[in-house]
Amino acid sequence: MAAHRKPRPRLFGGQAARTAITLALAGAATGTAFEGSGHAEPRLTPAQVKSKVDKLYQEAEAATEKYNGAKEQTESARRSLDALRDEAARRTERLNASRNALGSVATAQYRDGGMDPGLRLALTSDPEEYLERAALAERVGARQAAAIAGVHRQLRDLEHLKTQAAEKIATLEARRKELAGHKATVRGKLKTAERLLAELTAEQRAAYNSGGSTPAPARADRTDTPRGPLRAPGSRAAQAVAHAYGALGKPYVWGATGPGSYDCSGLTQAAWRSAGVSLPRTTYTQINAGERIPRSRLAPGDLVFFYSGVTHVGLYIGGGKMIHAPRPGAPVRIAPIDEMPFAGATRPA
Repeated sequence: MAAHRKPRPRLFGGQAARTAITLALAGAATGTAFEGSGHAEPRLTPAQVKSKVDKLYQEAEAATEKYNGAKEQTESARRSLDALRDEAARRTERLNASRNALGSVATAQYRDGGMDPGLRLALTSDPEEYLERAALAERVGARQAAAIAGVHRQLRDLEHLKTQAAEKIATLEARRKELAGHKATVRGKLKTAERLLAELTAEQRAAYNSGGSTPAPARADRTDTPRGPLRAPGSRAAQAVAHAYGALGKPYVWGATGPGSYDCSGLTQAAWRSAGVSLPRTTYTQINAGERIPRSRLAPGDLVFFYSGVTHVGLYIGGGKMIHAPRPGAPVRIAPIDEMPFAGATRPA
């Protein structure tokens, strides 16, 4: 019975089948393309662009502060390594001098035929001279033994220095990698922000850069912020405020500490440095560099910090305002401290 079954018809075969499959796939791809083109991602509104850019700048500033910290640690590791190398060079020079001195003694003994000092003294005919030479030989022998012990000690010290140097080199390389990682993060965030800002008109970009971020929502505890003119609590604070005023209009550059450009913590560090006070480099270390101050006691010269991660800092000038370096494209300027979420304040010692 199997012989009487009719074969199932084949619609295509060989080259025809391959051609049909090719056409079908092309049609499917074309259909998908048309379908996708009808669902293009909507263009962001100016408000959405500003919101995204604000967030990117905050993230970039957080990465900048980490970069500043890693840079400071890198420079510290490099200075330590240089100091170890200098010390190793000095000790190597002293070791070589000690070795040369021992070599001179050995050469003198060789020239004397290697005769035992006691035997040489015994051959003298003058008893007093014998006693004098015996005492001298004893002292010379003790000094020689001490010199040999000193050489061994210097060798051990040099080995210890080499071990320390190797550890510092490893630390330095780790810091360099960390530095490069933070630098790449900052540049990536800023590049994305620039690409988003390019979607705005020239007028919208100018308004954004002149107006800053959207002010933070009002909170009940903001009413305790001092208003009106205040005097700096001391001559140093007054000098720091004067320096900040002198920086108005200078550009924001991440990682910069002046005098031509600044980032946020670079500005506050430079302002207080002009008053003879050394502040650490980063926001998260500056907040601990002095007396913590509540909002109700703010005075000109105080450092004011923002965001939960303490990633931004400004210099308070009174009247609820500060001078700060906001972000790329926005120069050093005066702004209300209510512009960003307040995180704390410190009065440098």
